Amino acid sequence: MQVVCLDLEGVLVPEIWIEFSRRTGIPEFSRTTRDEPDYDKLMRYRLDLLSRHGLRLADIQSVIQGMGPMPGARAFLDELRERFQVFILSDTFYEFADPLMQQLGRPTLLCHRLVVDDAGFVRDYKLRQPDQKRMAVNALKSLNYQVIAAGDSYNDTGMLMAADAGFFIHPPESIVAQFPQFPVNRSYAELRAAIEGASRRLLPPG
Repeated sequence: MQVVCLDLEGVLVPEIWIEFSRRTGIPEFSRTTRDEPDYDKLMRYRLDLLSRHGLRLADIQSVIQGMGPMPGARAFLDELRERFQVFILSDTFYEFADPLMQQLGRPTLLCHRLVVDDAGFVRDYKLRQPDQKRMAVNALKSLNYQVIAAGDSYNDTGMLMAADAGFFIHPPESIVAQFPQFPVNRSYAELRAAIEGASRRLLPPG
């Protein structure tokens, strides 16, 4: 039995914080996991920015409502789901993701939650569990699944290392240089071919 695990932002949908940065005109929000490998440090930075600029959860959600999947992402995901069970492993938040999940056909999503006060300000965040992408892959493997995974950022590398086969899709060159063991794919067609090839290699003989 085989499953596919995919990151969300930068893989199937645009980076939410980059779009939020563009819409608010605040360039500091454009910093993502492609730039900062320490996720807690990155989120504390974002929470501080939100507080300093008086921005609420609703301000972020209004931007997300106008976003959609990357071109070709829905078709790619639909084709994958014809062959594999697919899990989206993301460091986004359930409070962000619903409009995007709806447009992607509601695949299974494992992510985190925000702590929001009565006035609608984001005060903290709660991890589903530390290193949740790697932990999810290990849990699936403990259930006797072979796992094929793809992502684009620092926070995906644990998942890719734990998987039976791991691939980059749309990664920045700075990350590729640090993790040359993961084959790079620049399109959904390339990634689908890579996943299919890995699936065949992982099948037992006969």
